[in-house]
Amino acid sequence: MKKARVGILGATGMVGQRFVTLLENHPYFEVTVLAASSRNEGVRYEDAVENRWKIDQPIPEYAKNMILKVVQDVEAISKEVDLVFSAVDMDKAEIVEFEEAYAKKDVVVVSNNSANRWKEDVPMLIPEINAEHLALIDAQKRRLGSKKGFIVVKPNCSIQSYTPVLAALKEFKPKKVVVTTYQAISGAGRTFATWPEMVENVIPYIGGEEEKSEKEPLKVLGTIQEGKLINAPEPQITCQCVRVPVVNGHTAAVFVDFEIKPTKEQIITALKNYKGLPQELDLPHAPKQFIHYFEEENRPQVKLDVDTDGGMAICVGRMREDSMFDYKFIGLSHNTLRGAAGGGLLSAELLYAKGYLDV
Repeated sequence: MKKARVGILGATGMVGQRFVTLLENHPYFEVTVLAASSRNEGVRYEDAVENRWKIDQPIPEYAKNMILKVVQDVEAISKEVDLVFSAVDMDKAEIVEFEEAYAKKDVVVVSNNSANRWKEDVPMLIPEINAEHLALIDAQKRRLGSKKGFIVVKPNCSIQSYTPVLAALKEFKPKKVVVTTYQAISGAGRTFATWPEMVENVIPYIGGEEEKSEKEPLKVLGTIQEGKLINAPEPQITCQCVRVPVVNGHTAAVFVDFEIKPTKEQIITALKNYKGLPQELDLPHAPKQFIHYFEEENRPQVKLDVDTDGGMAICVGRMREDSMFDYKFIGLSHNTLRGAAGGGLLSAELLYAKGYLDV
């Protein structure tokens, strides 16, 4: 099996660092380019991240001596890669411009950024839920004038701990959802060392997160009709997003009403049985069990459960009837693995397995 050549754009940031570690000895991909901002041009990767390595694993040997290129050098980088993972921290208009520039050079772009999420022909993937949205790629190629290049985006990390539950319970037609997310500091690319004011603190505001948390699930849960993506009309979602003193792991407290009210047993059975194309294809980073349901009253917990199935599983517990809504539950997902780099990598693995990469 020939490996695809991949680049990591924004390789020095926290999500970029996750990509660097996850791609070590990958069966599908070989990292040929690491790129960052112009201030790091020509610098060894190990030197560039020496004082700001944020991952709890050492820098992989393959990456240490790689020389950083500049993200915007599309012409040169596109000759060395088949696919790029985009994890940059830049102005949205600039991100749209260079991600499309890569696609027009026939490079596949898997993006962790929000800049292209609302383009009608750009799939926003949670691979277990909406792999059929890859049907949008042909229309996107026509718009961009590319033969092989296109953009696929990953949704915001805040929705990962509850949107899979809504997908698994689709047959019961969820119609109203109230959710509060309790989000880890790594979601802001920070650690306690770089963000000491988060120690023993809760900040009840995360810029832009609530709008994303309310709207993005509707695109993920949408359907393809006559070659176009139609966002799901329901459920209606209202959300509050809170930053909490946790390193990794976004927790969600969720209340939900259904058009067809299921029993608790039906819900738990549906969650345990739910799987998608990544499980069927046995992709390298697909969790064996996509949604884990915990019977214990005090689970899921960040410390105990966030790394379930390599941090790629969704953890759910405390499913119970509510006095105002039909049911309420707690969800948990790893924000820099399932919610960021791991989710992007799983999307790329799906593209590789389905023949979207010409290698």
